[in-house]
Amino acid sequence: MRTLRFLLQKEFKQILRSRSLLISILMMPIIQLTLMPLAANYEVKNIAVAVVDHDHSSYSRKLIDKIFASKYFSGGSYTTSYSAAGKLIEQNKADIILEIPHGFEDNLIRDDHEQIFLAVNAINGTKAGIGSGYLGAIVADFNNDIRQQWVHASRFSDAPAIDIVPANWYNPFMSYFLFMVPGLIVSLLTGLGVFSASLNIVKEKEIGTIEQINVTPIRKYHFILGKLIPYWVLGMTVFTIGMLVSRFVYGIVPLGSIPMLYGFLSVYLVTLLGAGLLISTYSDTQQQAVSLAFFFMLIFNMISGVFTSIDSMPEWGKVMSYFSPMSHFAAVMRMVVLKGSTFHDIMPHFLAIVLLGIVFNTWAILNYRKTT
Repeated sequence: MRTLRFLLQKEFKQILRSRSLLISILMMPIIQLTLMPLAANYEVKNIAVAVVDHDHSSYSRKLIDKIFASKYFSGGSYTTSYSAAGKLIEQNKADIILEIPHGFEDNLIRDDHEQIFLAVNAINGTKAGIGSGYLGAIVADFNNDIRQQWVHASRFSDAPAIDIVPANWYNPFMSYFLFMVPGLIVSLLTGLGVFSASLNIVKEKEIGTIEQINVTPIRKYHFILGKLIPYWVLGMTVFTIGMLVSRFVYGIVPLGSIPMLYGFLSVYLVTLLGAGLLISTYSDTQQQAVSLAFFFMLIFNMISGVFTSIDSMPEWGKVMSYFSPMSHFAAVMRMVVLKGSTFHDIMPHFLAIVLLGIVFNTWAILNYRKTT
């Protein structure tokens, strides 16, 4: 412990002397958690619709009014022909063309059936799919109103009505921030941990102090622990800052146990920093370490489930997510914060993090060599 204490004194002095490092570690979570949830918003709004109304009837006007009463569609452009509406899409002034044919109202009343045409700008596949889905739901709701209230009101007057009362569990107001902010905390903490730990040993190599340490009787596990513990403390600090920002900026209060969350975090940081130190033992320069860390961070972010659902991934992607520490912590954060899950619920993720931590840290200790 005496040897480890001297190593920790050295590491903390180096960290405290680097003002730029402290500012980036402490200020980055505040700035990014304040800005990123506002920018990385997957809600699709302000969809521009070009309307081609050939019917000009009361039904067509009610349908158009119903569409633009929705918060997802911005004020539309009214054109007289489909070709004119197509030019709006070519100029990026419209996302969807809604064409209502001649005789729209008459055919609905006479034949109980009519079609409308939708043309979607599918360059942005996500916006196209979600926008057409929103529009389809509005048209279906309009169609239901017509069938039950206007066209065949007498036919349905004696039929029993079924009312659907939805209940949104864990996120009753469908808040995007409530779902995304816990995941962003995990992403930011993982990035800071991997990059800072991966540069640690490499920095000693570049400034030439690694040889001085190697000739001392310090054991390898002493050296690895001395490098790991200071950044473990910084990781706990960064997480605390992230939780405070989520509480006072977005009003997110975890439903589950906060001490249990910190307990899981303490093990997660050991695993995460072990992975960063492992990268550092394989790198000779800081540029190599940054490149390797950036490569693995891209993979961790893509398969973590923070930005895309793991269930929608192919089978090989689901298998890869089991070996990503970030995917386990992201799942635990959302389970504890949104659902109030207990330790029994997060046990599989905890065991996976412990196993990955043993592998990464053992590998880092064995791969670090005191001779060159």
